[in-house]
Amino acid sequence: MAFIELNNVNLDLPIYEVQGRSLKRQVMRLGRSNAVADSNDGVVIVRALQDVSIRLETGDRVGLIGHNGAGKSTLLRVLAGIYSPTSGSMTQDGKVVPLLDISLGMDDNSTGWQNIRLRGLLLGMTKEEIAEKQDSIAEFSELGDYLDLPIRTYSSGMRVRLAFAISTAVDAQILLLDEVMGVGDAGFMQKAKQRLQDLHGRSDIVVLAMHSNEEIRRVCNKVIWMDNGSVRLSGDTETVVSAYEKYVSGQ
Repeated sequence: MAFIELNNVNLDLPIYEVQGRSLKRQVMRLGRSNAVADSNDGVVIVRALQDVSIRLETGDRVGLIGHNGAGKSTLLRVLAGIYSPTSGSMTQDGKVVPLLDISLGMDDNSTGWQNIRLRGLLLGMTKEEIAEKQDSIAEFSELGDYLDLPIRTYSSGMRVRLAFAISTAVDAQILLLDEVMGVGDAGFMQKAKQRLQDLHGRSDIVVLAMHSNEEIRRVCNKVIWMDNGSVRLSGDTETVVSAYEKYVSGQ
């Protein structure tokens, strides 16, 4: 059974080449006066996550909500293993696949076919898996003969469609998503929406950050409300989203 658990996780991030006092003033205006400190060598340190404790298990479809800068993307990067906690612990069982930057690892000078293999390997697919899935990836992308060309010749929409087709072909036990991306015209968007639903269905645990409360309600059975790097509230979807909406509206 897949799971991922964080216990009292704190994350401190160094910020280089900034004026410490200026940054501190900006953060204090946001109500985070205790979130910034100077290290011994004068580097500004920001407390990006503070005392985060969560446990996610098979069957969980978890939405992350909160204002910009609340810590949603940072939490996803900790869950993905991109950031290691400064203190606290994280344990997991299951293959984690982060789709936080779907174009990561793609090479402008390589063809579409070559990028299918490159991006597939980066996502943890075996060469056998890539060989098995590359034709279906190509078909879904609708790029046809363009796959024989270097992707530097692609429009931005074509690049995103190829990246999306590759990324959503992966099989994950724990799937991490940072917002649902736009991937083309209305017809392709409908295909993309169905493909994401299929990907959710193949995953044991899904964690996604987005700003659409309507989509959170539709997809998720649990929600975590992030606020200034901490978990402000977590629980069933309707309880947490309703509380957040009341807070945003000032009720």
